[in-house]
Amino acid sequence: MSDDAKLLDYLKRVTADLRRTRAELEDLRSRDREPVAVVGLGCRLPGGADSPEAFWRLLEEGADAIGDLPADRGWDVESLAARPGGTRAGGFLDDIGGFDAGFFGISPREAAAMDPQQRLMLEVSWEALEHAGIDPASLTGTPTGVFTGISLGGYAGGSVAGTVPIPEEAAGYLATGTSLSVASGRLSYTLGLTGPALTVDTACSSSLVAVHLAVRALRSGECSLALAGGATVMTGPMLFEEFARQGGLAPDGRCKAFGAGADGTGFSEGAGAVVLERLSDARRAGHPVLAVIRGSAVNQDGASNGLTAPSGSAQVRVVRAALADAGLGPGDVDAVEAHGTGTTLGDPIEAQALLDVFGPGTATGSEATVPGTVAVGSVKSNIGHTQAAAGVSGLMAMVLALGHGTLPATLHADRPSHLVDWETGRVRVRGSARPWPRGGRTRRAGVSSFGISGTNAHVIVEEAPEQTAPEAVASADAGTPALVAGPVPWVLSARTAPALAEQAARLHARLGEGAAPGAADVARSLATARTAFTRRAAVVGASDTELMEGLRAI
Repeated sequence: MSDDAKLLDYLKRVTADLRRTRAELEDLRSRDREPVAVVGLGCRLPGGADSPEAFWRLLEEGADAIGDLPADRGWDVESLAARPGGTRAGGFLDDIGGFDAGFFGISPREAAAMDPQQRLMLEVSWEALEHAGIDPASLTGTPTGVFTGISLGGYAGGSVAGTVPIPEEAAGYLATGTSLSVASGRLSYTLGLTGPALTVDTACSSSLVAVHLAVRALRSGECSLALAGGATVMTGPMLFEEFARQGGLAPDGRCKAFGAGADGTGFSEGAGAVVLERLSDARRAGHPVLAVIRGSAVNQDGASNGLTAPSGSAQVRVVRAALADAGLGPGDVDAVEAHGTGTTLGDPIEAQALLDVFGPGTATGSEATVPGTVAVGSVKSNIGHTQAAAGVSGLMAMVLALGHGTLPATLHADRPSHLVDWETGRVRVRGSARPWPRGGRTRRAGVSSFGISGTNAHVIVEEAPEQTAPEAVASADAGTPALVAGPVPWVLSARTAPALAEQAARLHARLGEGAAPGAADVARSLATARTAFTRRAAVVGASDTELMEGLRAI
């Protein structure tokens, strides 16, 4: 071979290597910016919102989920209400002790020693996976990550936060039952997941920071699927006592976010989990894409005007960083689900930060329905401040709002706060619900969560991409008429006979609410997206009437 031929051959190989390297770099860049799909939701929130559907009904109806302090936890409710700055109201979950330990293979002794926050994260994570059409048992051995935000400890009387007595027979399980780190590890252990498992405590921003970390882990390839969320259960009255001393509680327990009547925060409890997956992976697997996360950011207040005081400049930076991560500008966002705790200090600072980001400029009119405005609100006005679960609650609210084409109202904000000069920018409080239909430009919302720790988080969520033709046909099939062509089987399974009957009853009630999916779609979901347990039953029918009668028989 001549020298010219050798040189030509060498140049060809170098050129091929350069092209391959360029392609690999481009792949890495696109993966770092790839949207992350939200494919499943699970929740336990005040007001009986024990499913995404129930949560949306609460928001759509503008329901107020705040009620009396619990009488079954050993608290001196009258003393809490009578003290200066006290309250007798908050947002609480029903039956926090109603955990089905056997379902998760946990003994009654160990379950008694488990912090209710651990129990709730097991339940909502399992339900979020099934909501995504994923059989939880199918994930064993997979690099699925778990990112759990939990802030309150003290269960079992281990600190001033907890007052719950633990039975003597539960001794030996307290180390794992009350450890916050085990909240994420237990879920990985129960499902056999091998991806990263982290418990995050940044106070009120914990669950949204967990979502941010999950997005980063998915993009870097540390995990192929991720469960992210958080939980708060108040086993003791410490927060109510401390914030009463500081004068930070709303007397009626309600967060009047950005409203003229804002007079303090209202604490509540809850749990939520989202299932996240790279968009390309979700499409390949055929999982439902409810919305996508385009960008996120986390930062810290640093040295501000007080350890627990919010920093407006830090909030501006975190929102701008999330927009930059998404490759977007302020004009690309329609709404912000704000932190909005209803305090006279925090709300004006947050509102001004949003005005700084989404201004300058003015919008004619005072309502969030005016075109060109950024509609700001807070789900805390419905369910209270769920603390470590607040961020994921706000994220789920915006995912549901995108899916239903409506931005829900912010309660108690029909008169916006007079402490904010709203006319200086495009931000408006959504004191009433507003239509948010698909069409025209891509719909997007920002979600904020700020911790008393000084750690701030912001996430940009946008509508799911338009479906491809085959997916659109499958979606249309979900709305088929009641009568089906030929018999259809609905298969049920559970660990015990009573649980099997309960599942049939729940399915019957759910399908009887109206706007149910087609019989074939229900059959497909029951057969392919749920774990097959040992107790089983099947209903076969050629019409919805026959199938529903079969469920009643079970």
